[in-house]
Amino acid sequence: MKIIFMGTPDFAVPSLKAIIEAGHDVGMVITQPDRQKNRGKKLIFSPVKEVAMENGIPVFQPERLRDDPQTIAAMRAFSPDIVVVAAYGQILSKELLDMAKHGAINVHGSLLPKLRGASPIQRSILLGYDKTGVTIMKMAEGLDTGDMISKVEVEIGNMTYGELSEVLADRGSKLLISTIDDIAAGKFTLEKQDDNLSSYAPIIKKEDGRVDFNKSAFEIQCQIRAYDPWPGTYTAYGGQSIKLWRADVLSEDEASSYDAAVPGTIVDVNKENIVVACGKGYLRLLEIQPQGKKRMTVKAYLLGNSFEPLQVLGEEV
Repeated sequence: MKIIFMGTPDFAVPSLKAIIEAGHDVGMVITQPDRQKNRGKKLIFSPVKEVAMENGIPVFQPERLRDDPQTIAAMRAFSPDIVVVAAYGQILSKELLDMAKHGAINVHGSLLPKLRGASPIQRSILLGYDKTGVTIMKMAEGLDTGDMISKVEVEIGNMTYGELSEVLADRGSKLLISTIDDIAAGKFTLEKQDDNLSSYAPIIKKEDGRVDFNKSAFEIQCQIRAYDPWPGTYTAYGGQSIKLWRADVLSEDEASSYDAAVPGTIVDVNKENIVVACGKGYLRLLEIQPQGKKRMTVKAYLLGNSFEPLQVLGEEV
């Protein structure tokens, strides 16, 4: 297959590598422009660009692909059999979707039609799903509305976003290769999505990481996992911001030893952890990151610092 690959973050890397290793002809890679990062203003390449350069594949980085005639002309000149998209980050025009012989397919990190949009992996954790997966669909003009070609399911368990993203990227890359083979052989079917079953996963913002202790302990624990490593889940203690990186929910038996308290109240501090009251249930904090410090276990932090019982987290945020 003559393939144009479009993708940007780490999630897309296993798919690009799998296509290369399978022996397909990747004529060009399209990724987002290099971005400045941190105070040094150093330009950072996307993970997909790094892989393309390592393999000698021409890279194009239009700010807005649909308005870039030079890149579109290069795509036409290559005359692709198929366009493969994995977390590229831009909406494609009908002209681009119809350019290749077999159209464009997308590697999407959810079991469509659930969780269309920009943050399906985070949302699957945030909403407390037991399982999610990867869907490969034939792309259409709507937002993740195209007909489905193949799927693979993954149990979420207690994974963080970073961990789940790696698993889905790996499983998705394997599914992608078998799907491309099926498309080449004409041995595939298209399944329309049921719009009545659809849901939306909007883009994650930094402020989404703020904890509302009026929510249940389960919801907050899901939030902590969903936003690890970015944007992180945060609250405040002693006038400073503090990030929560790992926590678990107390069982009913464990929770029965504590009196009812205002949500956010520290009800227990011991050598291993900190227990906080929530709108429903109690959360045991296991790993934190005080302002200006590295993330660490609560046990390590308490060796040289203290948390005062009956203080309320979040009041200063």
